Amino acid sequence: MTFGTILKSARGAVAALGLAALAATGLSHGASAQSIDDILSKKKLTVGMLVDVAPFGLLDTQGKPEGYDADVARLMGKYLGVEVELVPVTGPNRIPYLLTNKVDVLIAVFGITPERAKQVMFSIPYSTIEIQLIGPKKTEIKSMDQTVGKKIAVARASTQDTALTAAVPKGATIMRFDDDATAAQAFISGQVDLLGANNLIGTQLAEANPDMGIEKKITLRSQYNGITVRRGSTDFLQWINTFLYFVKNNGELDAINQKWFKVPLPTMPTF
Repeated sequence: MTFGTILKSARGAVAALGLAALAATGLSHGASAQSIDDILSKKKLTVGMLVDVAPFGLLDTQGKPEGYDADVARLMGKYLGVEVELVPVTGPNRIPYLLTNKVDVLIAVFGITPERAKQVMFSIPYSTIEIQLIGPKKTEIKSMDQTVGKKIAVARASTQDTALTAAVPKGATIMRFDDDATAAQAFISGQVDLLGANNLIGTQLAEANPDMGIEKKITLRSQYNGITVRRGSTDFLQWINTFLYFVKNNGELDAINQKWFKVPLPTMPTF
């Protein structure tokens, strides 16, 4: 599947979802903690996942969610012995979807940060990516000071948004879009000079647009992603951590990583 197809599919999914979840207020008060027994009793695990960050998440030819995160979700369902429902979410609405009980859990390329941990609970890391500042070869950027006067596209409320906001100097302009796909499209079409994105998107854009000479300019941070549940769901989270420990050690998570990334599972912290 080409990156152009992924962009088209992702935009369609995002448009269908809308931004209704962002209008929710008092989210933390409406959220209900879950136990492992809650999941077992309803016999279904509803998983929120991004579909615009291939190969973590994308839409297949039938418009169904697929990718690394989808396979991890299905593996969870296998060990729980329950049905798995995959629900597309966006960067901005994934926390609202979780906190308003639209999904039970997020497996959504969700970087672990102290700020996010005020609202949700994270598992030990199950995947990792690198957050980068990306640009065309003709644009010389060796330090963040050289971004003054430049427009930088980024997905709103993403880890790369946080990293860029902390790093850009006065005089650089961050332009925020609803998701990675639309931010990448703004970059490709020349609406902006640079893009804040993960290494996977950078590689896909470079392969799809060889004439632009797209390359990494600066590494902003390494991002460790956690499976995410509502605050107070300590029983459920303990099961998830046990599950991840087990499938890391028996090779099943490595097999999923090999399938989608063609490399062994990276070493990750076990905080």
